[in-house]
Amino acid sequence: MMRAPKRIGLFGGSFDPVHNGHVMLADAALDELSLEMLYLIPAAQSPFKPDDKPADNASRVQLLRLAFAGRENCEVDEQELQRGGTSYTIDTVRDYAARHPEAELTCLIGSDHVPMLPQWRDVDRLAGLTAFAAVPRPGEATVDFPAPFHGKRLSGVPVDVSASDIRARVREGQPFEHLVPPAVAEAIRELKLYADQT
Repeated sequence: MMRAPKRIGLFGGSFDPVHNGHVMLADAALDELSLEMLYLIPAAQSPFKPDDKPADNASRVQLLRLAFAGRENCEVDEQELQRGGTSYTIDTVRDYAARHPEAELTCLIGSDHVPMLPQWRDVDRLAGLTAFAAVPRPGEATVDFPAPFHGKRLSGVPVDVSASDIRARVREGQPFEHLVPPAVAEAIRELKLYADQT
């Protein structure tokens, strides 16, 4: 009997910083999509946020590794950081499709990005290589996937946590520890991340 295809999840983003919402989303995706592996892929530079300058690569990767330490089904992939420049999902998806031709690929995205999918690079090729899983924010209406994309909406636990809010809290000396894993909070303090941003 043939073995069922591997199910691989690709979770990209700035992760600036990784927070509890990312962790809960990863858990929901692993469960609801029956993923065998989930790869966390920090972006070098988002094409939709060209003016954003995220924290340095090494710090973001360190925080990601701390947040997902001990999880055998979660792995940090630095390929977009190593490529540098603007990070396009199609480049990363092509890489996984080439290395895991037998696998079912699913990209995790916020549901607010679903209507923007037709603006992504190499739309037809991207839609042919991967499905998408949309993550709703609290109170957000259901959004249908525009053609030619396909996917599903995660029920999960919608959490209204934003990295920009965490950065602002750190900068202003407000409590932020409840929004990130304990090891991440400790590292943010030790590395003095976000405290001197204007």
